[in-house]
Amino acid sequence: MSEEAALSTPAAEHASADGIAARARGVTKAYGSGETTVLALDAVDVDIARGRFTAVMGPSGSGKSTLMHCLAGLDNVSAGQVWLGDTEITGLKERELTRLRRDRIGFMFQSFNLIPTLNAAENITLPMDIAGKKPDEKWLDQVIDALGLRDRLKHRPAQLSGGQQQRVACARALASRPELIFADEPTGNLDSRAGLEVLGFLRDAVDDLGQTVVMVTHDPGAAAHSDLVLFLGDGRIVDTMEEPTAEAVLERMKRFDTIRGQADGAVDTAKED
Repeated sequence: MSEEAALSTPAAEHASADGIAARARGVTKAYGSGETTVLALDAVDVDIARGRFTAVMGPSGSGKSTLMHCLAGLDNVSAGQVWLGDTEITGLKERELTRLRRDRIGFMFQSFNLIPTLNAAENITLPMDIAGKKPDEKWLDQVIDALGLRDRLKHRPAQLSGGQQQRVACARALASRPELIFADEPTGNLDSRAGLEVLGFLRDAVDDLGQTVVMVTHDPGAAAHSDLVLFLGDGRIVDTMEEPTAEAVLERMKRFDTIRGQADGAVDTAKED
């Protein structure tokens, strides 16, 4: 795909027949004002297909985490609209957003965010406990067994390895059977073996449990576990890749460095002139 064509390629072309889990139209996010304005997202259109694993990649400062935060209702947009399923979340009051995130979205972060005084089982069900909801025991058992946590449920975080802690965080994200799971650099604090385990579990969650996953990552190997990679550059989706491989993703990321290097060189030349 050429650079020029990629700039206008609608992400909707990649939507599955099963429907759209989330979508954004014309989403812009700006920080600051006047001459100090920083445009983190620049009129982004994107569809997240239900029942698929989507990875979001781009250079530092490209807007990938900002996009995830806007899609998840963790950050307000400056312009544009965001929907979770058929529910438009832009314009919702904070109390409504909190309830929506709690009931319909699962989160995984680079830091595991486990409560140290609770055991693994209690950490897994904590969001539902706070909401006063009883878990679906059959589903919860399926998640716990899929993640290999059956013999770790009584252990507190300090008694678990990093990989086991992230598996607990993964189980917590899956426990309420959310419509959409957002994972922000979920393997960033893990060694390569534990990271591969967690990525395998996210892949299985899509293939075997029917979940929808959106993962922000800088790692081509992690992105290779997804069905689709969205590449961001300067706040816009500039390319997509179906059925990615680590090698293909790495080559695409190298092109970012080349293009940015050429752009920086052009700016320096203009300054000299």
